[in-house]
Amino acid sequence: MPRMLDVSEDVRAEIGDAEADRLLVGDNAPGSYDCTSCRTPGDSEQERTSTVLFVGDETAVLAFAHATCIPSQVVQVAEEQLQGAVRSITGSEQEVGPGLSVPEQAVLGITSGLVLIDDELHPALVVEPTGAIARPGTDGSGGDEFLQLLLEQNFRPVHRMDQVPEVLHGWSILLAMGQLHAVLQPGTGGGAPVAWWQAHAPLQVTEGWRTAANKSQTVLVYAAPAGSIGQQPREDLLRDALEKAAAGGFLVAAAMPLAGT
Repeated sequence: MPRMLDVSEDVRAEIGDAEADRLLVGDNAPGSYDCTSCRTPGDSEQERTSTVLFVGDETAVLAFAHATCIPSQVVQVAEEQLQGAVRSITGSEQEVGPGLSVPEQAVLGITSGLVLIDDELHPALVVEPTGAIARPGTDGSGGDEFLQLLLEQNFRPVHRMDQVPEVLHGWSILLAMGQLHAVLQPGTGGGAPVAWWQAHAPLQVTEGWRTAANKSQTVLVYAAPAGSIGQQPREDLLRDALEKAAAGGFLVAAAMPLAGT
C-alpha cells in the first residue's frame, strides 16, 4: 500500500531516485514507526510522514518522523553518533538500500515555558534527550552520560527550583523573528559559536515567553536525562516535573544570554 511519505529533494539526491520511488510506493518503508523527533508512534499509512536521512562521514541512516514534527531533510551528524545508533538497534533495524538502516536515534527535545522564581517569570527551555546519550567515540556501554557531559561544560546541578542558575559564558540562545532557532556553544579554539542544538524548523514560542526573554535578555536552560521530564501539556505540570527531577538529582541548568529578538 502506498505510504503517506514526504521525501525532500535533498533526501532524494542522497538516496537516489530508485530508492525514493520504492519508499513512496510502500516498498522498504515502515507502516508504523517511532518518530525520530518526538519518539511517539506514527503510522505512514494514516498520517503524513517525513523521511529524515542522518548522514555521517561513512554511514547514512534513514529514519521517519511525523511531518508535523519536522520536515523531510538531510541531517549531518558525527560518524560516531551514527555508528553508536546502529550498534544499539535490537531487532528493529530495517535495511533501506546499501548502507541505510532505521535506528533508534536519540535526539534532543526542547520544550519552552515560563518558570517562576522569586515572584518573577523567567523564560526557560527544558532539554531532554529521547534516549540515553553516550560519550562521543564510545559504544554506549558506560550508560547514559548526558548529565556528566553537561557538567563538564559547566552546567550546574539543580537541587531546588528557587534559584536562578548561573550564567554559562560563551553559550547563547538564538531567537530570530520571535522563533527559536538554536542553542549555541563556544567554537573550538575560540572560534565562532556552533550549534549545540538546532531546530529542524524554527520553533514558535509564546508571546509571553518572548516578552520575558526580551526583558531579561537571558534564558534559563534546564536539562535532564531521557524519561525524567516527559511531554507536559501545561507549565504547572512542567514545573512539577522539574522539581521532581531536581529532588532526585537528575537536573542541571545554566542561564544563557539571548541572541536576537
